[in-house]
Amino acid sequence: MTTAASTETDDSPEPGAPDTPESDKPAPRRSVWAPLRPLVLRLHFYAGVLVAPFLLVAATTGLLYAASFQAEKIVYAHEMNVPVGERKLPISEQVAAAREEHPQGTVAAVRPSPEADASTRVLLSGVPGVDAEHKLAVFVDPYTAEVRGALEQYGSTGALPLRTWIDEFHRDLHLGETGRLYSELAASWLWVIAGGGLVLWFSRRRKQRKVRGTSGRRRTLGLHGTVGVWAAAGFFFLSATGLTWSAYAGSHIDALRTSLNQATPTVSAAAGGEHAEHESSSAEGGADHGVGLDKVLAAGRAEGLGDPVEIVPPADASSAYVVQQVQRSWPTKQDAVAVNPANGQVMDTVRFADYPVLAKLSRWGIDAHTGVLFGIVNQIALLALALSLILLILWGYRMWWQRGRTSAFGRPIPRGAWQQVPPHILVPLMATVAVVGYFVPLLGIPLAAFIAVDVVLGEIAYRRGKRTYERVSR
Repeated sequence: MTTAASTETDDSPEPGAPDTPESDKPAPRRSVWAPLRPLVLRLHFYAGVLVAPFLLVAATTGLLYAASFQAEKIVYAHEMNVPVGERKLPISEQVAAAREEHPQGTVAAVRPSPEADASTRVLLSGVPGVDAEHKLAVFVDPYTAEVRGALEQYGSTGALPLRTWIDEFHRDLHLGETGRLYSELAASWLWVIAGGGLVLWFSRRRKQRKVRGTSGRRRTLGLHGTVGVWAAAGFFFLSATGLTWSAYAGSHIDALRTSLNQATPTVSAAAGGEHAEHESSSAEGGADHGVGLDKVLAAGRAEGLGDPVEIVPPADASSAYVVQQVQRSWPTKQDAVAVNPANGQVMDTVRFADYPVLAKLSRWGIDAHTGVLFGIVNQIALLALALSLILLILWGYRMWWQRGRTSAFGRPIPRGAWQQVPPHILVPLMATVAVVGYFVPLLGIPLAAFIAVDVVLGEIAYRRGKRTYERVSR
């Protein structure tokens, strides 16, 4: 495959610049970056054009999700908030009131009122008409035991229907496991596109980075590059944390953490003394099993577990209660204890302070990605990042449009740029790409497909040009 003629770029010499005699010009020095820049530019352009639609959807739905936390507090204020009373009733009485209103299903967990004006949530599983992956949250006034309503709840952050719908839209477009491929594709390519743009921007001459005093395509490029530089760190973070719970790359990350003994520890809920992983369900047990909820909560409090906490009843007759903190905001509270239902004694304890380093980083990264780690400040930062990504995509397409829609399309850098890369750089680069592509398959597979298509199209163009040349030469 041959390399097409070079096209003019924004790094071309300024018009009217004084000429330097050939004899006085220093011999050009071939830097390592010189052969790589065309390759990075071509990858950045085509990846941006092809992956940008997926990123645009992810950014738009992410923007909605970041705003959903505050919207949830407004929409469900009646269920979530209560008038402050004099004394909170025992948890057992609150659960009994919830069960009287909603006798179907099984008590899966109880979240006592964490604040003076907050309701208690009694979470029921197996309720007819409720998604199997969701719970029915019954909201109870902790002072009067009045049931203020019931809503479906999803996930450990206690997402109610509005936030759940937006969360699932952002994660999989409501298409299930197949839909998750879109979000993993976006997360897999975001860091590549951001990194390529960052390198290209800082490789430009300083005077060509300015926005003020420019117009047309150069102004669009200036806006695109400036905002991209400021938002790049956030994009790297969103990409890395998004991959941690993706379908394919996420499984590789989990396997790596397990092999390094960095998995998240879980409290043992085996009442018989043998350690077994606890599942947050109570398919056979009940909230009133053994010593009951009130003594179990008191045992957790005695171990220093402050609000907000969640009480999980025994899964079966041989399991223990689990009292676990559920605060994901800073400072993170994730301590957990297992309580023997026979005598109310604490059997096992797991402290967040004792988590392995990667387990802590994973917890903080996911919570920051979902907007809960630093509360409203976190959510504003996510809104800004999502808006920045939307603007960058729109500016990117505008630059493509300004370059030309027909003959200039697809010519940000000529085909065959990889041929200019020296073997001692190209071989390690391709090996690195292969390794990264294996661990991040939705980056590796599309990249391999792009290279294959690009090579085929280049060969077709070369053969057509050769035939045309032969006909003209006759």
